[in-house]
Amino acid sequence: MTREIPAAIAPILSAKRDTVEPERATTAVFYSITNCQRGLAGVSFGHFLIKQVVEEVSREMPRIGTFVTLSPAPNFAQWLKRERGNAASIAIAEDDREALAALDRPEWWKDEELVEALDEPMRRAAAWYYVRGRTKRGQPLDAVARFHLGNGARLERLNWPGDTSDRALAQSYGLMVNYLYDLDYIEKNHEAYAQQRAVVAANAITRLVRSPVRDVVPVSG
Repeated sequence: MTREIPAAIAPILSAKRDTVEPERATTAVFYSITNCQRGLAGVSFGHFLIKQVVEEVSREMPRIGTFVTLSPAPNFAQWLKRERGNAASIAIAEDDREALAALDRPEWWKDEELVEALDEPMRRAAAWYYVRGRTKRGQPLDAVARFHLGNGARLERLNWPGDTSDRALAQSYGLMVNYLYDLDYIEKNHEAYAQQRAVVAANAITRLVRSPVRDVVPVSG
């Protein structure tokens, strides 16, 4: 439980983090959803669990009005490396490709000025990856995105760098995202994804994409 949408995982997991009294919390954050039984692999309980928890918390704690995830982007780094190496890429402009070359520097994430310089190119690349990137089957490239969008969430915010652990840097260059679960729109968002593979995304994200997209559903945010 927090008072705002989180942008990084370290403050949430820190043993020294400031605790928020339940009556002062306004946001509930999901940061790990796992099917722990091997026999349940491929069986998604996400929609049931998330919607049930949102409904129950809403009843028990009416001050909680925002329900979000803080999610990893496990396929992003692989995709970005491929696009950076493709001179004909339509996802990344040449000036951004030149700027993103700094990701090859050792421990780039420790250089605050460099991180600031990379912020906009990284967000533009991430926005393209999420709202336009597709598999051969027409699904979003990111496995975590497929899970949450299919369960009725909207892509709410890109957080970079949101996780500077070794694993996250290798998988996503530290990128994390927030998916928003709004009970009033979960079913509508689910139908948009199920029928059209539409990515329901906040305007702040869709504006970062260089060209208009038919299969993106922008919303205020």
